[in-house]
Amino acid sequence: MKTPAMPMLDRVLFTEDEIRASLLEVAARISDRYKDGNLKLIGVLKGSVFFLTALARELTIPVKIDFLAISSFSNRSGAPGVVRIAKDLDESIEGEDVLLVEDIVDTGFTARYLLQTLAGRGPNSIALCTMLDRSARRIVPLQIDFRCFEIPDRFVIGCGLDYKQLYRNLNFIGVLKPDQA
Repeated sequence: MKTPAMPMLDRVLFTEDEIRASLLEVAARISDRYKDGNLKLIGVLKGSVFFLTALARELTIPVKIDFLAISSFSNRSGAPGVVRIAKDLDESIEGEDVLLVEDIVDTGFTARYLLQTLAGRGPNSIALCTMLDRSARRIVPLQIDFRCFEIPDRFVIGCGLDYKQLYRNLNFIGVLKPDQA
């Protein structure tokens, strides 16, 4: 794999091949769990788009896809803030099996808020899938049903994750140098 020259990159955490292998394993587990019904994938914009698309392509079951976007507000830099839905779902999830798809879960506040909000809309079931789990930063207890990788408490980019809206398109997960993040 050729890594672009990026002076702010500390190291590659997961290569494209490692990501694909983990994604295939997670997709097989999801396909097995939901083999008897239809599944609705709900992606959280913008970060989850790359992961959700790659995941959906590997599922062996029928899926529907919808998106929502969130905004969070905080009084202090880096502190958990208030989360609100900025773009809601296009269709109802009542009676559906729902899989919330995130690019990364760390404190758990956003994922918990979204799971609780979506659960109140009457889905048949709801589960959480994330590409990256940064549990070292977890503040609220949260069940993650499907995850590709556990990661250290470092700022990561690539595969949908950004730094100042850049680098989402990288085909690997990289760690920024500490002085860059």
